[in-house]
Amino acid sequence: MITLTFPRLLLAQEALPQGHYSLPDNGDVVGQTTIVTASQDDTLLDLGLNNNLGYNAVTQANPEVSIWLPGEGTRVLLPTRYILPPGPREGIVINIAELRLYYYPPAKPGEPATVETYPIGIGRMDWKTPLGTTTITAKVEQPSWYPPQSVIAEHAENGDVLPRVVPPGPDNPLGDYAIILGIPGYLIHGTNRPDGVGMRVSHGCIRMLSDDIENLIYRVPKGTTVRLINQPVKFGWTTENLLEMQAHPVPEETPEAMSARISKAFAIATEHANARGFLIDYADLKKELEDPSSVARSLLLSSRPFPLKVTFYDRLTLHHALYSQLDTSVDNDGKANAASGAETNGVPVESR
Repeated sequence: MITLTFPRLLLAQEALPQGHYSLPDNGDVVGQTTIVTASQDDTLLDLGLNNNLGYNAVTQANPEVSIWLPGEGTRVLLPTRYILPPGPREGIVINIAELRLYYYPPAKPGEPATVETYPIGIGRMDWKTPLGTTTITAKVEQPSWYPPQSVIAEHAENGDVLPRVVPPGPDNPLGDYAIILGIPGYLIHGTNRPDGVGMRVSHGCIRMLSDDIENLIYRVPKGTTVRLINQPVKFGWTTENLLEMQAHPVPEETPEAMSARISKAFAIATEHANARGFLIDYADLKKELEDPSSVARSLLLSSRPFPLKVTFYDRLTLHHALYSQLDTSVDNDGKANAASGAETNGVPVESR
């Protein structure tokens, strides 16, 4: 008889629902990037929504794949590996840049702490979702929608007359459930247009898939803290002591703002690396910051930036300026992690 041994964390995660993860004891990364094979009837959007991903995340990870007709046999990358947002791991954290919600439910006695994550839709550029810290003030089933005058006026300009009140039903954009926030006029709610989840399409509120908010609303207590942040670049350490990063596009960004964002990210990455003597692949970091894919990836430098004797190189702490501009041909998702000796850290896993 052959006995297979699995890490306790992996066994625990097997029993959790999709999008639910045990929090690592020492680390900032949960989940695993996977690859699925599209069937003849699949759309890229369907593959995303069926795997806890919104529109932007799955299209950014697969820029060469047709949205509506990927084609039978096409391999689709699912960025279902997440670097946890910075700050306290409690309550609800909504990362606007990521179009994603994280919920840290109170841990039950004798059970490990967990995190749940869901794709969301947020406000358009002209109806921005606010940032800051608030709380849940109420929860409502079958809500009626009272469109504000600004929304009524916008619809009127397009020849669409909105009623003062939209009752519950298939035409109600709030869906079947709404979580009311302490910020006046803003909600976390369901939707009658699931394709908009993972996009910037709302008038400022946070949209969730119907099944997701139904799952969440009955378990999140009134008074729960909700932090709304805008973090387009996240860094985190794995349990194997590898530094990973995850970058998301910043819409309508000026060249000056992009340059400032990249410089800030370089500084943060260098601070992380210096604290643990970690060698960063700055060429790959720069490439990802310039063209974000939303895929969590290792930053381990897998090849030497210049020829050195092994005994000297192994003891050398390199400053990023020595190799930050060097080109590399390293497959970051593969070779970097193979060099580390980690089992699957950051490497896409084939889903069968």
